[in-house]
Amino acid sequence: MSATDLAAIVVTVVCLLVVGVLGVAIQALVRTLRELRLTVDELRASTLPMVDDLQRTVNRAGDELERVDGVLDRAERITATVDVASRLGYRAFAPPVIKTLSVVRGTSRAAKVIARPRRRSAIDVKGHRR
Repeated sequence: MSATDLAAIVVTVVCLLVVGVLGVAIQALVRTLRELRLTVDELRASTLPMVDDLQRTVNRAGDELERVDGVLDRAERITATVDVASRLGYRAFAPPVIKTLSVVRGTSRAAKVIARPRRRSAIDVKGHRR
């Protein structure tokens, strides 16, 4: 056997080993891809219903937000109406009430002045100062 024959045999053996290692690697890669595909299918099967539920929930939440927005708009309008009505009531009733209270207070003071006994002098009959 010559050196070239020996080199050819070594190269052939190394090539066969490399092909064997590549075959094992490809087989492991194919197995991993199959498992990955199964995992993706399971994930898709479990997440699609959740996404549908989430979409329905978001739609319901949007509907509720619209309803609450309408309630808030009505409450704001009612608040504005009550505010205007209270200002109008204050403007309508405050001046007569104030005038009435002024007349009552003035009448009360006048009645006190009229009802108060008059002093005859600074010293009363017994000689004491008042």
